Amino acid sequence: MNYLDELNESQRLPVQQIDGPLMVIAGAGSGKTRVLTYRIAYMIENGIDPFNIMALTFTNKAAKEMSERIASIVGDSEARSISMGTFHSVFSRILRYNSDRIGYPSNFTIYDTQDSKSLLKDIIKGLNLDDKAYKVNHVYGRISSAKNNLLSADAYAQNEEIVWEDKQAKRPELSRIYKAYENRCRKSGAMDFDDLLFQTHVLLSKFPDVLHYYQQKYRYLLVDEYQDTNYAQYLIIKKLAAAYENICVVGDDAQSIYSFRGANIKNILNFKVDYPDFNLYKLEQNYRSSKNIVEAANSIISKNKDQIHKVVWTDNTEGNKVSVVRALSDNEEGKIIAHKIYRSKENGIESFNDFAVLYRTNRQSRSFEEALRKLNIPYRIYGGISFYQRKEIKDLLAYFRLTTNPNDEEAFKRVLNYPRRALGNTTKEKIIIAANQNGVSLWDIVSNPENYSLALNKPTQGRVNDFVTMIKSFQAELGKLNAFELGETIAKESGIIRELKGEIDKGPEEIERFQNIEELLGGLQEFVDLDGSGDFKSLSDFLLEVALLTDADTENKEDRNHVSLMTIHSSKGLEFPFVYVVGLEENLFPSQLSLHSRSDLEEERRLFYVAITRAKSACTLSYASSRFTWGQVISSEPSRFIDEINPKFLEFETPKLRGGGRSLKSRGSNPSFSNKFQNKVSSNRNLKPLSASSKTPTYSSEKEFMVGQNIIHERFGKGKITKLNGFEADQKAVIFFPNHGTKTVLLRFAKLTIIKEK
Repeated sequence: MNYLDELNESQRLPVQQIDGPLMVIAGAGSGKTRVLTYRIAYMIENGIDPFNIMALTFTNKAAKEMSERIASIVGDSEARSISMGTFHSVFSRILRYNSDRIGYPSNFTIYDTQDSKSLLKDIIKGLNLDDKAYKVNHVYGRISSAKNNLLSADAYAQNEEIVWEDKQAKRPELSRIYKAYENRCRKSGAMDFDDLLFQTHVLLSKFPDVLHYYQQKYRYLLVDEYQDTNYAQYLIIKKLAAAYENICVVGDDAQSIYSFRGANIKNILNFKVDYPDFNLYKLEQNYRSSKNIVEAANSIISKNKDQIHKVVWTDNTEGNKVSVVRALSDNEEGKIIAHKIYRSKENGIESFNDFAVLYRTNRQSRSFEEALRKLNIPYRIYGGISFYQRKEIKDLLAYFRLTTNPNDEEAFKRVLNYPRRALGNTTKEKIIIAANQNGVSLWDIVSNPENYSLALNKPTQGRVNDFVTMIKSFQAELGKLNAFELGETIAKESGIIRELKGEIDKGPEEIERFQNIEELLGGLQEFVDLDGSGDFKSLSDFLLEVALLTDADTENKEDRNHVSLMTIHSSKGLEFPFVYVVGLEENLFPSQLSLHSRSDLEEERRLFYVAITRAKSACTLSYASSRFTWGQVISSEPSRFIDEINPKFLEFETPKLRGGGRSLKSRGSNPSFSNKFQNKVSSNRNLKPLSASSKTPTYSSEKEFMVGQNIIHERFGKGKITKLNGFEADQKAVIFFPNHGTKTVLLRFAKLTIIKEK
């Protein structure tokens, strides 16, 4: 059977357009990966040299899946000739080949987030800055945002608006930190993830001959998930495509949910501006979900103004309506969802793998974890610590990194005294000070101590010399031993295996750490043997692959029987028969941070659209009337998003857990959901606000609260009342606190002091 026969007409048209710019808007579950894959295969079959094709994805997993499908059509050799992978992996290869142009070694290290934050923490300390004012996460995010907008440290310092913002935020030294970070990374021969984009843009901008070379080499560009590209990615793609404009982008503006990472929805919305003669194709048939789920999702996303119009439809069965569940509290919400999963399993659902609980923020997982545990339902939280972020794995990888790039500062600091060799913090500090004073790397200091007057006593200097000799012995084997052989040698001779073996009798955690090292060595062996080509696979090759793994690539692939718990952002690209979207309350979903602009609110709505379209057979929405937040029980209102769903696709439930009563259900139209289920929070006997006394508080009529008043809250500090709802004992205030955002509080519980105008 011809592979083109597997496509519907809407899918076939973009597959068969080889030349010129085109954009494929692919609705949820519409088969976009198949279109991308078959398009590349069709191009090769029609005479396009695979060496002239660059295909960019957002996960290595997606690239591998596409490559395997293409190989099954055109052959393995042709498929392997395509430059296919994530933006970071493809661009890192370009950078390694041209590293001398931008002043980096070809074996540069790629710092992960943990490495970057460790370095920033060290810089903040070295500059004697207040680590409470200059919190590492904020500083890291600020620098990352600057790089994604192609601002170097010098450009950042010269930007008056940015400098003013930092001063207003009482962080005037941010530009100084950025400059120090940039210098330390370069001195270490290291790039962070953002540098892989930033430096690629520098390379293509400063060296026209390099740009010309890659424009001629990559005459055909394909970009997956184009709605998730940031400014740097957009400009690089535009530069590469400028010579021939053979560019195909695939995406869905309705699933653009990563603006917090720098993604810019305007890249896909304005494609027609960059390429006026482009062809637009729409994939509107959903092969994943039931009709009720598809129509419910359509009614949600139709409320967004900034979008490329499409009508997603399906030939699948009608299926169940989208269920809406109200709980009295967040704890009860967890119990209700857990019981629903339990009953579904009892009623014949084969696997817990069919269920997913999706929430807006990670902190919401607690109540669901507790409820699932009580019912002995296995679950797994996604987005937790990955295999390559475990301490023992990071330790051994640091040895690998130091072997391939001895100037790697973060790797050096990590392993200098691990396993323990009496080279503690005092020794490390002396080496760092000497390096900073002389403007050289830590490795330069320890490998040539006589040149830099390193003040260490004789025994300590001897131990440092032994460490240097050991690393040099590993370096001598780089071109002789493959990745597995050298990796195993380092694991043994560094003392890591001996260290972990000595701990395995202490308990299960120590056994697991040792097993993780064995697993890593097994991965090295698999890496060497994987493609069967017999090519020499070095430790440097392995480190490059590991450094560029995304969260989606490093998930545990064991097929265990468990319910999946994850944020909606983590669920993108996944699908499950049964999906529970929880915590649908104002200020939670949509997030309170999104309520100040239409663009932010529309992104929250797109996030809700993504959540619903993960479901194949059934989707349940839930919300709680009250939630334990910041040490208080705060009453909650149902999310506006529930109101925005066409009510004919909804089914409302009021589960009764207490007393063993059966669920009450109301089917059909319900145009005023916000006024439904107005039971008072106080009817739940288990709720007891922490800020309240043991006696029932009385509402004070002496205080006349008004919109616009400035107040002081005992926990959140100064704020302004922006809205008042209800009367007497049930009156609630919506208050904006500059340092904590918008909060909704019951006035009878919240101890507010009115700030009188002078």
